[in-house]
Amino acid sequence: MIPPYNLDPLIWNSICTVIVFVYIMSVIKFMDFLVTKGFPQDISRKIVHIAAGSWVVFWPLYYGGHWSYVFNIAVAFMWTILFLVKGFTATPEDTAVKTMTRTGDPKELLKGPLFFTLVMDTLGVLFFMKYSAVVTMAILGWGDGLAPLFGKYFGRRKYRLLGNEKSVEGSLGMFIFGIIGALILTATINPIGKPMIFGDMILDLVLISLIATIVEALSPADIDNLLIPFITMLYYFYVFPIIF
Repeated sequence: MIPPYNLDPLIWNSICTVIVFVYIMSVIKFMDFLVTKGFPQDISRKIVHIAAGSWVVFWPLYYGGHWSYVFNIAVAFMWTILFLVKGFTATPEDTAVKTMTRTGDPKELLKGPLFFTLVMDTLGVLFFMKYSAVVTMAILGWGDGLAPLFGKYFGRRKYRLLGNEKSVEGSLGMFIFGIIGALILTATINPIGKPMIFGDMILDLVLISLIATIVEALSPADIDNLLIPFITMLYYFYVFPIIF
């Protein structure tokens, strides 16, 4: 986006970063509040997970022609540092631990949550406004975010792969909402490299979401936040290098 009113790009991109900060912190604080009132912690974690992955909707606000576009990862990078610090020093009573962990163990922040922010950092700098990055964040945020909830609350048909127990319902949630999330985010952002023909995009999203679902089913616990984006970006690198 070209800065309005002839604003300096550095100032404009800084303003956009404040907007992102308010968005993410508002979601986190609201979830913290709900958890203290008895809201299920697992659902709170996944709402934060989806909201964080959807931060890419603010990419079009940034002026990509100036180096300060990298400010788009400022909040994610802040949380990368916080997870490192809190993972080693926080107590189980810390609000971040209560909101973003499954077991209440601060060390859990050094796994899935930390990996998630590292992916945001990488994609926001190296693949800003790219279709491949937007789809990756949609699948990681929406698909992988909702899969555990579908598995926990609706999972009836279990299966095991490489020692991992999953549910058919959870995997279907991953597959379907990975596609839905990607459709919503790409429609909102209109990223670089987005297929011009809608049918081509649907086929692409079905295929990549299927691949990501298989990766999630095979992935060890807490490593999926690294494996899913790695495999999806690898897919685009080899299959669609022109849009990578």
